[in-house]
Amino acid sequence: MPAKSALRRTLAVIAALPLLTLAACGYGSDAKDDDSAKVAAGAKKIDGLDSVKIGYFGNLTHATALVGANKGFFQKELGATKASYATFNAGPSEIEALNSGSIDIGWIGPSPAINGYTKSKGTNLRIIGGSASGGVKLVVNPEKIKSLKDVKGKKIATPQLGNTQDVAFLNWISEQGWKVDAESGKGDVSVVRTDNKVTPDAYKSGSIDGAWVPEPTASKLVAEGGKVLLDEADLWPDKKFVITNIIVSQKFLKEHPKAVEAVLKASVESNKWINANPDEAKAAANKQLEADSGKALPADVLDPAWKSIQFTNDPLAATLNTEAEHAVKAGLLEDPLLDGIYDLTLLNKVLKAAGESPVDDAGLGVK
Repeated sequence: MPAKSALRRTLAVIAALPLLTLAACGYGSDAKDDDSAKVAAGAKKIDGLDSVKIGYFGNLTHATALVGANKGFFQKELGATKASYATFNAGPSEIEALNSGSIDIGWIGPSPAINGYTKSKGTNLRIIGGSASGGVKLVVNPEKIKSLKDVKGKKIATPQLGNTQDVAFLNWISEQGWKVDAESGKGDVSVVRTDNKVTPDAYKSGSIDGAWVPEPTASKLVAEGGKVLLDEADLWPDKKFVITNIIVSQKFLKEHPKAVEAVLKASVESNKWINANPDEAKAAANKQLEADSGKALPADVLDPAWKSIQFTNDPLAATLNTEAEHAVKAGLLEDPLLDGIYDLTLLNKVLKAAGESPVDDAGLGVK
């Protein structure tokens, strides 16, 4: 597609980005496996593997993985090969875990996938499927910001320098005709990079006037009196844009395609169940969040957050192209070479077997 040639560039400032700093928890925390995920009698190991290590974030935009773990979908498809899980707070630490072999397959946002792929010169990972769209909002203090034009001159948080929401906000700022230095965050709007875990406290203390953040952080801010000023979905064609992808190490994909196919089949089954049983799925995702973190989300956060996320097997590859272009425009990327970042072969095999339509890689698939 036309955007493809515009993306043949190399990552320039990645070394300076905190995106590449490992999270304090190292390669992630072990997630609690659900006791209901029993191995069926007579089940056999897939590809001779004792286990497949799956990573995800503890937030609702990764609910495909949360539900798949909680309801035992992954274990069912993996047979006697144990489905083991690890949770992460940041994309860079998950990429490092993938590179080290601490996990085999992971759910992750588009910017960390782009950054990891580009930094390795296309040797470390493949995007093998989609998971979710949407679930990102600009939430503001209604006493300080009453309209979009009032954002100018205010302090707005994003999760990390160069992360998916940071790039989206910088691009939106540019489209308003305002100027901000991407790295420092200084300019017509003060972009304050703040971990999602502390953003609600920063909002309550008045140190920020709002935030461009994913769910459930956005709904946590609303519960604290914030107002949704903009839903990022409204900025995209058909209101769809990738927020979560499925990635795998190229080594694991080459050596264990049957295991990868099993995980993808479980992912497709999870999304089908989520979309057919939204209330039960919401409860299952929250149950897994509680098992992993020790704390469930309250209803006034969980309910509105869940409604803003769409669960899809389509990686929405064309929107990943656009997100990369936004990063280039913001000055955070130079010439990302994304050819080959996708390999949707196994996903499309699974979708065909399930009687569903194939998905497209926007010209960025393995040749």
